[in-house]
Amino acid sequence: MASRNSIPYASQDSSQVVSLIRGLESNTKKNGRGHAVSCKKHTYEVANTGGMTVDSWQFRDWDYKRRDLPTYARGLFTHRRKDGIHEIAARGYDKFFNVGEVNETQWENVKAQTLGPYELSVKENGCIIFMSGLEGDHLLVCSKHSTGARDNVNLSHAVAGERWVDKHLNAIGRTRKDLARELRRRNATAVAELCDDTFEEHVLAYEPKDAGLYLHGMNLNLPEFATYPGKLVHEFADEWGLKKAQYLLKDDIDSMIRFLDECAETGSYNGRDTEGFVIRCRRKEHGTGGDYHDWFFKYKFEEPYLMYRQWRECTKAIISGRPPKYKKHKKITEEYLLYARRQLAKDPSLGKAYNMNHGIIAMREGFLKERGLKGHDIIRQEEEAGNDDGPAVTRNVVLLPVASIGCGKTTVAIALAKLFDWGHVQNDNITTQKNRPKQFTMQVCNALTVHPAMIADRNNHQKRERKQIIDDVLAVIPDARFVALHYVHDPKSEMLPGIRQITQERIFARGDNHQTIQAGSKSRSDIIGIMDGFLNRFEPVNPHSEPDDAFDEIVDLDVRASSRENLETVVSSLHSFYPKLIKTMPSSEDLDKAIEAALNDYKPDIKHDLSFKSNKKDKSIKQNGSASQPNGLVQPKPPKLEYFAIKLPASEVVSALDKVFNNLPPEKARMYRHLQQSRRLQPAFHVTLIHRASIDSHPELWNHLASLHADTLTNKAPNSTAGSAGPSIGKCRVRLERVVWDDRVMCFVARLLDEGWETANAIAHVTVGTASQDIKPKESNDLLHKWIESGTETGIEECEVGGHVEVHGNVVAVMQSR
Repeated sequence: MASRNSIPYASQDSSQVVSLIRGLESNTKKNGRGHAVSCKKHTYEVANTGGMTVDSWQFRDWDYKRRDLPTYARGLFTHRRKDGIHEIAARGYDKFFNVGEVNETQWENVKAQTLGPYELSVKENGCIIFMSGLEGDHLLVCSKHSTGARDNVNLSHAVAGERWVDKHLNAIGRTRKDLARELRRRNATAVAELCDDTFEEHVLAYEPKDAGLYLHGMNLNLPEFATYPGKLVHEFADEWGLKKAQYLLKDDIDSMIRFLDECAETGSYNGRDTEGFVIRCRRKEHGTGGDYHDWFFKYKFEEPYLMYRQWRECTKAIISGRPPKYKKHKKITEEYLLYARRQLAKDPSLGKAYNMNHGIIAMREGFLKERGLKGHDIIRQEEEAGNDDGPAVTRNVVLLPVASIGCGKTTVAIALAKLFDWGHVQNDNITTQKNRPKQFTMQVCNALTVHPAMIADRNNHQKRERKQIIDDVLAVIPDARFVALHYVHDPKSEMLPGIRQITQERIFARGDNHQTIQAGSKSRSDIIGIMDGFLNRFEPVNPHSEPDDAFDEIVDLDVRASSRENLETVVSSLHSFYPKLIKTMPSSEDLDKAIEAALNDYKPDIKHDLSFKSNKKDKSIKQNGSASQPNGLVQPKPPKLEYFAIKLPASEVVSALDKVFNNLPPEKARMYRHLQQSRRLQPAFHVTLIHRASIDSHPELWNHLASLHADTLTNKAPNSTAGSAGPSIGKCRVRLERVVWDDRVMCFVARLLDEGWETANAIAHVTVGTASQDIKPKESNDLLHKWIESGTETGIEECEVGGHVEVHGNVVAVMQSR
């Protein structure tokens, strides 16, 4: 990285950005089915820019603990310039974790792998805002994952951020264009915290004079993470009228740890309450080797802020008429709620404002003032009194997996039992069919008599199962505590395709080494039927309703992650929840050994044969061929489905083409004129969603569309003519964005504008035509792949479609030609 005018600087490499985007695209729902990670892509139009758009890329929180992501930026926007070059438009920090939350942030690893000085930024309490410069001196202001859109009632965070940008700039006599130009010159994103209680209250209070945008970072717009030191961040804030997040420097790690521990005793710094610090330093690229690079972690003060959040949720519950649920800080929370009820009774308007996140801090501070206490005083008094309703739990902990077949729950359970000598009861080891739930409960309770914690190993995928085990255990052990190991399946519409693929791969890979699914002995269709039954019945954990409100804690796990990754998530979460139960975090090597033992040593002693019901008549048909019709004639098979597509009105597509090429010089329009004169334009136009050749790589997309087609045929007369399109199964608007061509094929780059439709192709497109009969339309895919990789450097031409041309299409199934 070069330094330009004493400022860290590096320009963007377009090939690196394209490579990054390809990696992100491969993990989107559209193109990444079956992958263990999921990336969401959203496209936003930037206001007042004449139609410029940016793409936001977002992984799920637990994905950032993996080691194979294309980027770890939490908040990333890319933009395609007018000249077709891709660039990073805004970049957030790489995702950072709390001390002890992951292996890298264990103190012993931080000591061994990082380099000072350590820069400690006070953690401000608001929402993150990004500012960066686009081409044409346009300023991009966005929140973590969206730009300046608003919902039906309230301002979005990005719009609120824009308003504060204007306030700060107006105060120093500068404009958005000035700021955009400077940020673009630096190739940097300014990262700030929006702190404004009139917009949205959080945990800590900000007086009106203290409200605004607190600048705490300047990141270079690069695939790898590179950021300014605090001194230069403050200089930029002073120059552009922004507020400054406080920071201090510690040269060595031991003095930093002593300082943090002292601050944690009061939950404050420099006389002001704070949630903690973000620590910036440099870490070896691979932990033990490689160059040092910018790296962040955080040190959060858990209390009294967890107590404050509990008060907030309890207050919202009583306002809505629900009983408040709380398990910690019981005595003081009961006293707080008495105070809150009195205030709400005096002034009913407080309730409405509270539900809109206004008046939360005033309610809390009023109670603390009446008691003459501060939050950290309450926590200290509870600790001195030996109050056991907080996190000091040492026994009677029941871990309940909430899972489906193939999630890896038993592997994680065995590893936990090996690590900590905890109990492990497998429901599948109970052979009696009478009162199995009661037998399961009895074994769970017996395990707790000799172990401080245990894993109740069954799927528990329905609420009734969770209610049964929780109620029955509490009847025997009233002080038992429950933790859900929640293998997340929702939203099902987005997650089930990937879950279905990875769990089936696991089950079939291990053959008969499973207690209820013997994949080596049973038919594939029977096994898939059982697994789908569990997936369809799966009920996610909802902490706000029974029975799931009985869980002390809920640990969200990724079905598609490895058991090793999920084990680390469970252990680090339990270490945080119950520090007296897991006093020290196991090393990475210990976690590796536990998983290895769980995978290698486990052999099921007892196997269950789940019966598969089948229809004898159906079997006879399968054996003897297709069934005869009443007249004794065997009917010919109807043609198969060939592909699904969005059928577009030809006149509108041709009109868009004419507008593009009528304004181009003859040499640029040569290919289009050839297609016209040789009658090589497509007779009809469509966006292919999936071809039957892609069934193996995208089975869920094919099955989803085939199901919609089948449902449509039950209400309409089927058209089974070979090569024809069936009835419409839905509608989708398609934007024609750009024409791309070479001397063989021409196509539109398209964008599907309506939710619920996707394509198995890497890029949604409409083939316009091919130069000769021996060139197949599917070459459009190859053309666009080359175009993404190398642009127009390899004989490829392109032209933007002006005016945001949108056409309305019908989604149809096309039958196979004979």
